[in-house]
Amino acid sequence: MAQYIQDQVYQDSLENPEEFWSRQASQLAWHRKPTKAFQRTTKKLKSGVTHDHWSWFPGGKISTTYNCVDRHVLNGNGDKVAICWDSPVTGLKEQYTYNELLHEVETLAGVLREEGVKKCDVVLIYMPMIPAALFAMLAIARLGAIHAVVFGGFSPPSLAQRMEASRPKAIMTASCGIDGSKPPMPYKGLIREAVEKSSYKPQKIIIWQREQLRWDPISRETGERNWNRLVKSARNRGLKAAAVPVKSSDGLYIIYTSGTTGLPKGVVREVGGHAVGLNFSIKYLFGVHGPGDVMFCASDIGWVVGHSYILYAPLLAGATTVLFEGKPVGTPDASTFWRIIEEYKVTTMSTAPTALRAIRREDGDNDYFEQIYGSRGGLRTLRALFLAGERSEPSIVQMYGELLKRHCAGGAVVVDNWWSSESGSPISGIALSAAAGKDFTSNHRHAPLPIKPGSAGKAMPGFDVRVVDDEGEEVKRGTMGNVVMAIPLAPTAFTTLWEDEDRFYRGYLKRFNGRWLDTGDAGMIDEDGYISIMARSDDIINVAAHRFSTGAIEQAVTSHPDIAECAVVGIPDALKGHLPFAFVTLSTHHHPHPAVPDDKLFKEVQQKVREQIGAIASLGGMIQGKGMIPKTRSGKTLRRVLKELVENATHDEFAKEVQVPTTIEDIDAVEVARAKIREYFTHKGSEKHRAPEARAKAKL
Repeated sequence: MAQYIQDQVYQDSLENPEEFWSRQASQLAWHRKPTKAFQRTTKKLKSGVTHDHWSWFPGGKISTTYNCVDRHVLNGNGDKVAICWDSPVTGLKEQYTYNELLHEVETLAGVLREEGVKKCDVVLIYMPMIPAALFAMLAIARLGAIHAVVFGGFSPPSLAQRMEASRPKAIMTASCGIDGSKPPMPYKGLIREAVEKSSYKPQKIIIWQREQLRWDPISRETGERNWNRLVKSARNRGLKAAAVPVKSSDGLYIIYTSGTTGLPKGVVREVGGHAVGLNFSIKYLFGVHGPGDVMFCASDIGWVVGHSYILYAPLLAGATTVLFEGKPVGTPDASTFWRIIEEYKVTTMSTAPTALRAIRREDGDNDYFEQIYGSRGGLRTLRALFLAGERSEPSIVQMYGELLKRHCAGGAVVVDNWWSSESGSPISGIALSAAAGKDFTSNHRHAPLPIKPGSAGKAMPGFDVRVVDDEGEEVKRGTMGNVVMAIPLAPTAFTTLWEDEDRFYRGYLKRFNGRWLDTGDAGMIDEDGYISIMARSDDIINVAAHRFSTGAIEQAVTSHPDIAECAVVGIPDALKGHLPFAFVTLSTHHHPHPAVPDDKLFKEVQQKVREQIGAIASLGGMIQGKGMIPKTRSGKTLRRVLKELVENATHDEFAKEVQVPTTIEDIDAVEVARAKIREYFTHKGSEKHRAPEARAKAKL
């Protein structure tokens, strides 16, 4: 059988990286062309440790903003729509062509230059999902400076921590953010408290005034500036800033990701590799070719997904991007995403499985999708729905696969893809325009590889993905182990952490002695090369010396038709070490109140687990409840929080505080879970799950 084109492209990227990536680099405008695509080096740390290192496009000089904006205007596409802003939380909508975007960005860059921002300075962005946030990112990059976006709404201590780490010349913020149907959240107190807490004080705080809640008064004495007035003045004076080219290896942005020590890690994205890799991925993987294509990425600019596929990749391609300020449900209801697709003729959508689970809870029969938008042909432009941020259970992939088949473009597919802040773009997926890997100018769309629900597709060009045991030796196909990558990584990926080379080595290379880069994920690769990410490495449950992933057990639990969502953690067990313990949310609108599910449901779920995993993986218990599974704002389930609550309960320490990351979406979910666990243990688990030392205390 002839090798599929996606497999051919992947093989070419690993066997001929110099030629492959030079070809992709030629698609962009360089102020100075690189001398080569790729260079291997050796890095020596202060500790004396040496490790392999690499860099992309050495010798090159490039401007990301020029490639995202100016290039399209100069090529005659200035009248094409670049950004559609849709804000159901305010009822406002705006559109910007590439001409208008250029005017906004070059003016704002001029303002920032007057305010003292220059090449290689860091500017921290703390913004809601409004057009000004995208203008800020592009304007900072236009000056050759580095942006560090912090999710709007982060607490002052977290914000102060990131200020101290990045030492920004200025902060760009807004007067308020709006979270769903809640009242506007004032940013003034958050920013001022963070500056007060931080040992490093930025020189300027530039504030975009929103009419929903203004920042008044502005304190000029402490460096606060009215963004709107600065821009108005600049326009009146004709102030503009040209694009500043920077070295390929210079930083474009820092994005902070959670660290195991509690201190966030500053992932640095280099300019050259980022531009080349994203420009390639948006066409090759996402099937977005340029003008006429519309990308709707329902993420946030505070996360890497938002950086890559709300802003940079669609604009590099010259396509239209939808900037959405709202929620999948509640703004105003579970039809919001489908309205966006119809209204803006979206061709490619990306979201987190968490969003689709929320929609499924509110609209279990998919009436909005089918009976309203689908029945009138409103979704016919959609070619693909991409899922990332958390493992997608097969049931949700299959359900939406059928919906797309009935109501969307011919051949429309659901593509689960896996990536991270460190990778900058998907590490695996199913390519929608694989022909672009051979000839980037090709607009041919081959039929994509088959979708395997539960899998995150095949490795993307440049990412050499392997599965190894704890000693770093590769395991047989179909065997679960540690998911690692050989270096170099693809061009979009990081090559270091912000001003912390030692932590980069310790966190990613040391475990396997520099032989592999550790992703921190556990999973497997099947005989066909499809990758399944089952859990984080620390989410593996040991049951009587058998290793099970939380993802595999959750997949079995959610195969029950009455269960909409599930999170599995390990609960201590005197005989087997640990047992899987499930938290479930039912799909019914009228969710039952008791924490203990009825015996019939538990037995049916237990049977699903035994059939799909084996009797050894049988659940040790199950709690049902609504709004009790905590998640990060990017959609990741916080199993660690649930695990800590459960372990505290086995010691009769129900009220004991647990470590909750600042990225949590809804802090109330922790207390709901705590109450449900207490109720469960009171009725069912007091003796069954009590830790030996707690039992001993009870006997005294």
